Amino acid sequence: MATIVTFHAHPDDESIATGGVMRKAADEGHRVVLVVATDGSRGEIPDGLLAEGETLVERRLAETRAAADILGVKRLEFLGYKDSGMMGWDANTAPGAFWTASVEQAAAKLAAILVEERADVLTVYDDNGGYGHPDHIQVHRVGLRAAELAGTPRVYQSTMNREASIANWTAFAEETGGEAPDFSDREFGKPEAIITARVDVSAYAQVKRAGMRAHTSQISDDSFFLSLPDEHFVRSFGTEWFIREGQGPGITETDLLAGLS
Repeated sequence: MATIVTFHAHPDDESIATGGVMRKAADEGHRVVLVVATDGSRGEIPDGLLAEGETLVERRLAETRAAADILGVKRLEFLGYKDSGMMGWDANTAPGAFWTASVEQAAAKLAAILVEERADVLTVYDDNGGYGHPDHIQVHRVGLRAAELAGTPRVYQSTMNREASIANWTAFAEETGGEAPDFSDREFGKPEAIITARVDVSAYAQVKRAGMRAHTSQISDDSFFLSLPDEHFVRSFGTEWFIREGQGPGITETDLLAGLS
């Protein structure tokens, strides 16, 4: 049994980005640990969602616990930082915001978990945080430093395959007449040429969908994610992509835990 720690910025990121890898690892007998940097307090609050006296933070923490159970997580930890909002928001520099937190201090918190768990694998995000979100970029910085401090041997940067994503979204729009996400105003993902790991998680696509559905405050049934027909959902979310320093060029790995037991 090996241990994989997945480090994410907000509640719900885990299901979208690495839910398949997490459930796959759990089903293969490995230990799965989820660490979430922020409280998700800058998320949307749909009308009528919260019970009287309930806060969005309370709701999102509960949703994350529910998703963690679905994804086979054995330990869930929150680092306790505030959601920084989107790039350029005043929330970026609010007290306790993750974006302006000390990388060394945050990395020390994560490293303590890595050491305690004797983590074999850590997942973070690529250097642009997938799509430029400040908290995601900070996950990259903090995660890499934490792995250095803890001596974690394998670090994978979760990313999106830019070419494959565009092809999938274009096909979806053409075949269904639906709308695809528009990332034309920002950089997203990475070119396939620099991606080194491709994990087929199509067998866990419905588990990922269930994990997303657990985050009802942020991912409604009529959202792009959950409204996709099964075939298109598998196309979009049935493969998870990663970059590991020292690997490549090209895809050299298809299992983040290969050779570990």
